[in-house]
Amino acid sequence: MSIEIVPAEAEAQLDWIALTDALIAGHAAPRAKVEDTFLYRGDDTLLSRAAWIDGMGLAVKSATIYPGNPAQGRAQVNGGVSLFDDATGALEALVDFHLVTKWKTAGDSLLGARLLARPDSETILIVGSGAVARSLREAYGAGFPNARFLVWNRTGEKAEALAADFPDTQAVPDLAAAIARADIVTCATSGGVPVVKGDWLQPGQHLDLIGAFRPDMREADDTALTRSRVFVDSRDTTMGHIGELKIPLEAGVIAPDDIEGDFYDIAVAPPERRREDITLFKNGGGAHLDLMTARYILDAWRGR
Repeated sequence: MSIEIVPAEAEAQLDWIALTDALIAGHAAPRAKVEDTFLYRGDDTLLSRAAWIDGMGLAVKSATIYPGNPAQGRAQVNGGVSLFDDATGALEALVDFHLVTKWKTAGDSLLGARLLARPDSETILIVGSGAVARSLREAYGAGFPNARFLVWNRTGEKAEALAADFPDTQAVPDLAAAIARADIVTCATSGGVPVVKGDWLQPGQHLDLIGAFRPDMREADDTALTRSRVFVDSRDTTMGHIGELKIPLEAGVIAPDDIEGDFYDIAVAPPERRREDITLFKNGGGAHLDLMTARYILDAWRGR
C-alpha cells in the first residue's frame, strides 16, 4: 500500500457542515479507544494523542505547543498526523497537521453549538483573536449564516484586525458588555486563567470553551459551571485531564454527574433545550475527533 500525502491544498474540498455531519456519523460507530500522553518542559508541551475506532482505523497525532514561538515569528503549534489502515495496521496517509487541527478544533465547537445552542442565535462573540479564533469565525459563519459577530481580545488591535477580514464582524472593547449581548460565546484564549465570569452570563446563552488544554488551564470561573448545563465532546479526554473540569471536579464545585453528556450521547439524541437554559460545552479535541476529521479530509481529497 502506498502512503498518501494529503496537503494543505485539500482545504478547497472541505465544508464545515459536511464535517460536522461526518463527526455525527463517527459517533454512531463503536466507541473509540483513546490514549493521551503529555510531556512538559516549562511552558512547552508535547501532546501525543492516539485513537482507534473499529471499522474506521487508527490515528496518531503529535503536537508541540511552544508559547514562546510567536514572539520569534514561528508557529506556536506544530506536529504531524498519521492515519493507519483498520484492516492491516499499515500507514495509509500523512494528513497535513495544521489542516486537521484547524478543522477538528472549530468543527468540534460548531457541532457542539449545532446540538446545544439556540438555532435562532443571532449574535456570536469570539473571545480571542488568534488562529483558532479565525477558524471559529469561518465555522460559525457557515453554521449560523445570518448571525453577526463580535470579537474581543486583550489587545484591541488584534481584535480589530480579525474583524476587518470578515463581513458583519465588529471588534468590541468591553468583554462583560459583549457577553451580555451574545447568544453564543466561543472562547479561544491561551492565558490559562478564567476570562469569562459566570455572573456575566445570560439565560439562553451557549458558552463554548476551547483554549484550555492542560491540567492547570481554565477559561471560565466556577460560577459559569454551576450556572450552566455542562456538556463535553468526550468524558474520557476532558474530565480528568483539562483544568476547565479537572480543577472544579477535584474541588467539589461540580460532581461527575453534573456532566450531562458527551458527543456519544448527544450526537445520537440531542438534549431538549429550554429557552432559558445556559449550556456550556468544553471542547477537549480528543484523538478520536482527529481520526474522524482526518478520515473526512482524506475522503474529500480522494473525491476531488
